[in-house]
Amino acid sequence: MLTKLNDTKIVLNCAHIESVELIPESKILMTNGKFYIVKEGAEEIIRKTIEYNGKIHCYRGDR
Repeated sequence: MLTKLNDTKIVLNCAHIESVELIPESKILMTNGKFYIVKEGAEEIIRKTIEYNGKIHCYRGDR
């Protein structure tokens, strides 16, 4: 769950994120060429992606 600049909450498929550019907001470029500008920083986007993938793939990073 991420927050657009107008405070709208969105959910992106992290498997389709191509890159994150800091402008200073985070501009998330998707593999289909679309992009989203969100309030969360790159570190938080990475953390949320790892957290989500851990839930989907039963990965635990504390081992």
